[in-house]
Amino acid sequence: MIWTVELAATLEEAPWPATRNELIEWAERNGCPQQVIDNLYELDEEDETPYENIEEIWPDYIMKEDFFHGEEDDGFDYDDV
Repeated sequence: MIWTVELAATLEEAPWPATRNELIEWAERNGCPQQVIDNLYELDEEDETPYENIEEIWPDYIMKEDFFHGEEDDGFDYDDV
């Protein structure tokens, strides 16, 4: 299972909380990259406990709140990262 920030970001709009199968179905319907779908298939099939967010799947995911910047940082735009 290989995650990158770009791949994981495709799941930000997923219907959290969601089970593995719900995430796979959502990813396929919404045209997520095949690597994202493959990664979701690699999650534990037996456990039907819903995932609350992407961090439960990939703990190293960088959320918007994880960037340490202040209002004094002129010109910084998270969307440019």
